[in-house]
Amino acid sequence: MRLPAACALAGALAFASVAFAADTPKAGAEPGAANPQQERMRTCNADAKGKTGEERKKFMSACLSGEAPKMTRQDRMKSCNAKAGPMKGDERRKFMSSCLSG
Repeated sequence: MRLPAACALAGALAFASVAFAADTPKAGAEPGAANPQQERMRTCNADAKGKTGEERKKFMSACLSGEAPKMTRQDRMKSCNAKAGPMKGDERRKFMSSCLSG
């Protein structure tokens, strides 16, 4: 009668230790902390709001691979105008030409 009880107790302890080990967090890891890939995915998803279909697919691919998104012609013009600031005449024309081409 003691042998079956001992086997049952040993089996219960074995299952309990496996279940406990599965719930224990890894050393040095904070519970709920996201890895860098998850953070990148979260950021890219937030930035992709409003995009659909092929446009979203291309954006997400570029964003997740770490590529900087290409500026549209209009965005590039705004950026160059802001950088040109108070420049006038020939100086501004040369600056805008180099800024818009690069």
